[in-house]
Amino acid sequence: MACSLILVRHPPVALAWQKRCYGQSDPGLSRAGQAMVVPLLDQLADLAPHVIIHSDMKRTRAIAGPLGKRLGILPIAEPLWRERYFGSWEGQSWNAIYRATGNAMDGMIDAPETFRPGESGETTRELFNRIMAALVSASQKGSILIITHGGPIACARAARTAEGLAKIAELVPPTGSVTLL
Repeated sequence: MACSLILVRHPPVALAWQKRCYGQSDPGLSRAGQAMVVPLLDQLADLAPHVIIHSDMKRTRAIAGPLGKRLGILPIAEPLWRERYFGSWEGQSWNAIYRATGNAMDGMIDAPETFRPGESGETTRELFNRIMAALVSASQKGSILIITHGGPIACARAARTAEGLAKIAELVPPTGSVTLL
């Protein structure tokens, strides 16, 4: 059997975090996000994955646990699939970050090799390399479902395009979405 990869971006996080840089912070799902879980579980169960991997964050466990129980699969918590680490920006509002740094956040796209968000965060290249390692680690025969975040999914998608990191911002899927690779 050939390997198929199913990438799922978690549903929306708690309202208090939605306009914040939450990266590797660990907010739970909003009420709207919680309401998306059951229909998402139905959709994912129909895809019949052989393996379930998640980032180990609350917002991905909210899907991995119930889906694993439904399918009789023990989900694998894999920190490599966490969102980008944003350094001192973690937990701050995007507006406050912009007020303090202006267009500096564009460095994540314009300078993917060197720009560190929040001074100590991961560069875009480091995030990309981490996700490439996670993909290699997850590769096996069968259907693999990975519940993760926007940045990691964009990296996995970028690895399959000629533009690579140049168009990564355009490859971030909406919350609660399913991407088949």
